[in-house]
Amino acid sequence: MPRWLPLLLGFLTAIGPVSTDMYLPAFPAIEAELGTGWGGAQVTLAAWFVGLAVGQLVQGTLADRLGRRRPLVLGTALYTLASVGCALALNMTALSAWRCAAAFGGAASAVIPRAVVRDLADGHEAARLMSRLMLVMGAAPILAPTLGGFLLGAGGWLAIFWACTAYGLASCLLATTLLPETLPLVRRVRRAPAALLGDFLRIARERGFLTNTIMAGASSFIVFAFIGGAPEVYIRQFHIPPEHFGLLFAVSATGFIAASQLNPWLLRRFGAREVPALALRICAGAVLALVVSVFTGVGGFLGVYLPGALALACSGLVFPNAAVGAMSRHPTRAGSASALMGTLQFTLAAAGSALVGALTDGTPRPMALLMLLGVAGATAACLARPMR
Repeated sequence: MPRWLPLLLGFLTAIGPVSTDMYLPAFPAIEAELGTGWGGAQVTLAAWFVGLAVGQLVQGTLADRLGRRRPLVLGTALYTLASVGCALALNMTALSAWRCAAAFGGAASAVIPRAVVRDLADGHEAARLMSRLMLVMGAAPILAPTLGGFLLGAGGWLAIFWACTAYGLASCLLATTLLPETLPLVRRVRRAPAALLGDFLRIARERGFLTNTIMAGASSFIVFAFIGGAPEVYIRQFHIPPEHFGLLFAVSATGFIAASQLNPWLLRRFGAREVPALALRICAGAVLALVVSVFTGVGGFLGVYLPGALALACSGLVFPNAAVGAMSRHPTRAGSASALMGTLQFTLAAAGSALVGALTDGTPRPMALLMLLGVAGATAACLARPMR
């Protein structure tokens, strides 16, 4: 495997975090310009996750049938065109529709790199590759909000979507020219829709897949309840300037990257079963501290920021191990397994961002309670995992 391949896969996978995080500082500006109230911009975030959830089922099936490279090229091309539509949208409905279309295309960059890793490795080696991929992908949450704040000040929220267009175009060109095909013709699956549905059902019934996927999905619920609620809480309640919000979010995302890079060392020391369990115990403590802070007022801004950053860091240990655990028993259906995992994961992420928008009351309480619900679900799934 070329040494640069994890870098390329990380760059492609980062379409998701870039598209999510770069426009977070623009939520109040979008709501003001398009005439919606508090929480209105979260609709576009939920639309993005709905598109990802549906798109991954389609893209994963295509990746098993056509190979990894061609669906990824077509998906990034669709993402690029839909990002142009976002930049030209005149109302929240149009913006949400184009975000959903962009996510449908961008889903290829979420599901196919995981399948490529599974084509090439399994077990601890796959977890190591996933962690390297997350090192590159994790730079996006650090840089994207800061860049979004800069673009918002320089050219308004429309400039953010033109930057997404440029990123999508670069991804499409890189996938076209550099991405190798890792699924040979003899391993490609050509099946009728009914047979594909049967594959999905068989994968979903396997206990190791289901519990690891729910664990990752509930962790996504935590993360995106926080991401969806943070702009309103930081900017409107604590009066943090949008450009400073990007820097604060970047510091939080640094913890996510640091944790993911500790993962290979922790795996060797504690094992694949114990690492996510330990991370979820720490996450539960952080979220409980957050709930206490928002209901009592103890700690002020730091009482919200620090527990939220710690919960985000813990997800950096849950995601790579849950992905390997979910897909390890499905080597011949890696694309379908990755797609189903991504669909379930991003459905829960969409629910987290939509609920925090619907329940917005001008305080951090809805965000904190939703994060508590997510950590309870992730912990339950972790405890239900098979022993082997």
